[in-house]
Amino acid sequence: RPHARRPFAKSAPVATPLDPRHRLVTTKYNPARTWTPENAVGIGGSYLCIYGMEGPGGYQFVGRTLQMWNRHRATAAFTQPWLLRFFDQIRFFPVSAEELARIRRDFPLGRYPLRIEHSEFDLTAYNAFLASEAATISAFKARQQAAFAEERARWQAAGAEQVSAAFDGVPEQSSETLVLAAQEHAVASHLHGNVWQITVEPGQWIKVGDTLAIIEAMKMEIAVVAEHSGRVVRVCSGSGTQVVPGQPLMIVATEERP
Repeated sequence: RPHARRPFAKSAPVATPLDPRHRLVTTKYNPARTWTPENAVGIGGSYLCIYGMEGPGGYQFVGRTLQMWNRHRATAAFTQPWLLRFFDQIRFFPVSAEELARIRRDFPLGRYPLRIEHSEFDLTAYNAFLASEAATISAFKARQQAAFAEERARWQAAGAEQVSAAFDGVPEQSSETLVLAAQEHAVASHLHGNVWQITVEPGQWIKVGDTLAIIEAMKMEIAVVAEHSGRVVRVCSGSGTQVVPGQPLMIVATEERP
């Protein structure tokens, strides 16, 4: 939970420790999560991110915190809808799940005061600090890189870098497993993600370029468009379904509209 107010972006603040020796470096999830809860705290690369609202994402979770965004009420902390500003410095301290729930209830209403300390960032002094600690910073980075290389080698040895098509209970499926009638073809997902919307229905006539579905992945919405004109025969994956590359979304018959 922020101990002092002000870091780096409005709706999804991103921060990194000032001392390079305190920077934890992690990978993102692969495949990325299709849902991230509001006010989650994660680390990706050497950057920490606080998710101001729910959505997709791939950072490694390290905790939960209070609200970064408040559109409904102006308070002492929320003089604008976003909590944090450029060059804010933040600190976290642990609380119980019950206390965090109470804080989240009270904070947007102005009933939970943050501890705020005003200070200045002296770039000249900071550069002098980096220069004085250059040897220890370099040694830390070398140990960190060596440890990461060792971990990467363990991943490769264990086969962990190979992403299975059958993750999280999603059936391993491709267009080749379907029995298709003449003139029918499967419209498949191109990537791992979550089906946000199916925009057509069985029996509907479509033309080249029509949007058939929208897939959510890595904070993006990817449209699946028709490559052939015809008629939608069957929808295979509904909204909210997790899909993998090659998994059929629907069956389309290439026919001329009567």
